[in-house]
Amino acid sequence: MAEPTNTSLLPHIGLRNLKTAIAASLCALIYELIDRNPTFACIGAIFGMGADMENSKLHGGNRLFGTVIGGFLGMILFRFYLIFYPDGGNHPALMIFLFIGVIILILLSQYFWVGAVQPGGVVLCIILFNTPTDTYISYALNRMLDTGVGVVMALAINWLFPRECLVRWRTAFKNKMKRGDSEQQTA
Repeated sequence: MAEPTNTSLLPHIGLRNLKTAIAASLCALIYELIDRNPTFACIGAIFGMGADMENSKLHGGNRLFGTVIGGFLGMILFRFYLIFYPDGGNHPALMIFLFIGVIILILLSQYFWVGAVQPGGVVLCIILFNTPTDTYISYALNRMLDTGVGVVMALAINWLFPRECLVRWRTAFKNKMKRGDSEQQTA
């Protein structure tokens, strides 16, 4: 059942908005407790939230599989790059590795998860062009882990609070508020 569209020009806070905020905030809280940067877990939660569980699986899968494919591919290609340029840096040869990487990324995504291309490409580019040579492996692995935590959080929130249940709760709350208003007006 689709939520009615808001015909006013005022912003509308819908159920997906609330679930997304809850998932991202819970990731931030958990990461605060373990003294770890929550950025990529929160991003995973935000990207992983859909209007319903199927939609969350699709969006979360895109983000998670893309990050994993791009992360492993980036580690492998950057390792080969370091064989030729041990000091790292942005040498024009990185463009060749990027070209090869994007082709392999698209092929792997077609095989494993079609929606993985865009998030996988982001991770691939970050590893190749923006990660220091001594941290590219830990960066990629941490990015995969954190994204996984965020996607799992989004799926958990959608599982715990399915759309149908939230719509029933909201309708019951609105009806209760209307009854309360009408009782106050008659008193």
